[in-house]
Amino acid sequence: MALALPSLEARVAVEPAEGLRFGALELSGFDELDRAFAHGREPALMAAAVRRLARIADLPSSGFALTYSSSVPGEVGLAGSSALVVAALRALCAAFDVRLSADELALTALEAETEELGIAAGPQDRVVQSHGGLVMMDFANSTWKVEELDPALLPPLFVAWRHEHATHSGDYHAELRRRHAGGDPAVHGCMKRLAQLATDARDALVAGDHAAFARCLDGSFDERAAMGPLVPEHVEMIELARSLGASANYAGSGGAIVGTAPSETLRVGLERAGCSVLVLE
Repeated sequence: MALALPSLEARVAVEPAEGLRFGALELSGFDELDRAFAHGREPALMAAAVRRLARIADLPSSGFALTYSSSVPGEVGLAGSSALVVAALRALCAAFDVRLSADELALTALEAETEELGIAAGPQDRVVQSHGGLVMMDFANSTWKVEELDPALLPPLFVAWRHEHATHSGDYHAELRRRHAGGDPAVHGCMKRLAQLATDARDALVAGDHAAFARCLDGSFDERAAMGPLVPEHVEMIELARSLGASANYAGSGGAIVGTAPSETLRVGLERAGCSVLVLE
């Protein structure tokens, strides 16, 4: 289960240009896309989106520029990279009359990162960004299922992060994927319990039982912790939030946390600990 945060956004625009340009990086065309992959995070993400979409749609190889900006904090587990890729794909589709469903958009964004950039990632972030709002996702089969839910079902939430302790989520996912593929019983058991917690959280929201939903958030973090060592500074944020009366779980794998029961005491406590705090009501 995941929620797109309307106050954090990535924006990409397609504009006419000589050659091909990503931000300040100028290329002659698709034959120089590899240069973008070694020119920094944002140009690499733009190039990956262009190359992936060009595999399934008719795009011009030059004559346009992608300009971009984002208010999503980077590498704290709030899906900043995939937000830029999804925004780029949306902008390209609008500019060149390419039609993709929400699920096709999510899959193309996922393949841009995994196939073009070699990043260890799964579909979750891209699915919620493509559909928007609050979604329940089932990835048990090769064809995923998405249930759109009313965000008004949620209790008030908070999101918090600390930039100085940001870590790249791909590192965690790569190790988890390796252990899962190797049949690690701890990982397989925890993944099954996490799936059940997601179902329980969805049922709690539909029933209006916010206390049960909060317990699912706590349970989700506890299962993650059972799979192996976590970054101590990230765990400290969870423990601090819980000590201040909130439930809390990781929002991703880069260090951001999400939880229920936001209060002024909680906000002040987290900010004194060096966190940025976003309250969702």
